[in-house]
Amino acid sequence: MKNLLLITLTVFGFLVILEACQHKTEIVNPTTKPTDTTGNNNPTPCDSNIVYFDKDILPILNSNCAMSGCHDSGTAAEGIILNSYTNVMASGRITPFNPGKSELYEVITETKPDKIMPPPPNAKLSATQIALIAKWINQGAKKVDCNSSSCDTLNVTYTKQVSKLLTANCVGCHNANNSSGNVILDTYASAKQFTLNGNVVGSVLGGTMPKGGTPLNACNKRILQLWAANACPQ
Repeated sequence: MKNLLLITLTVFGFLVILEACQHKTEIVNPTTKPTDTTGNNNPTPCDSNIVYFDKDILPILNSNCAMSGCHDSGTAAEGIILNSYTNVMASGRITPFNPGKSELYEVITETKPDKIMPPPPNAKLSATQIALIAKWINQGAKKVDCNSSSCDTLNVTYTKQVSKLLTANCVGCHNANNSSGNVILDTYASAKQFTLNGNVVGSVLGGTMPKGGTPLNACNKRILQLWAANACPQ
C-alpha cells in the first residue's frame, strides 16, 4: 500500500514538473530593441504636407540671406546669422505658429525698397519660397528630419531637376543683379555656360559653394555631375 502511494505521488510530481516546463514564460530584456521585420529601409519618409527645415528652408536662406555681406557667419549683419537652424531660431526673428509676428517673414514680404529682404538689387524671394517659409512657421518652425526615398538621376535636364536645384541653392547669389564671382545661374543659357566651363561643378564638389552655407547633398552633386557630363540638356 505504501509502495502504491509512493508511486502515485512520484507520478503526480513528475506531471506537475512537466506541465510547468511546458508553460514556462520566456524572459525578455526590456532594454532590447525589437527587430524590424517590415523590410522598411526608410523609417522616416518625407511627407509632402510637412515643410522640413534642412530640406526646404535652409537652401532658401543660404542662397538669399546667409551670404557674404549679409547674414553669414563672417558678416552677421545686425548680429543675425541665418546659416543653420540654431542660428535662425537664436536670431529672435521667428515666432513659431505666427508668421505675422515673425520679423523674418515680415521683411521678405515687405514692399518698401529700404526695408525688403533680400535688399535690392538682389531678387525678391519667389511666391513659392515665401509660401514655404510661411508654412514652416505655421507648422511651428520645427526642425523635423526625414529621409528621401529616391534620387532622380534618370535623364537629368535643366527643366526636370537642375533649375529647381540651382534656384534653391545658388541663384540668390548668382543672378543678373548680383553676379557673385561673375557667375550667373538664373537662366538656362547662363547656367549651361558656367557649368560647362567647370565653375559650378568644381565649386560644388570642392565644397566652396554654397559659400558659407550647407554643402549640397550627394544626390544634388550627382545630378550636377550628370548634367554637365551630358552637355547640359534643357
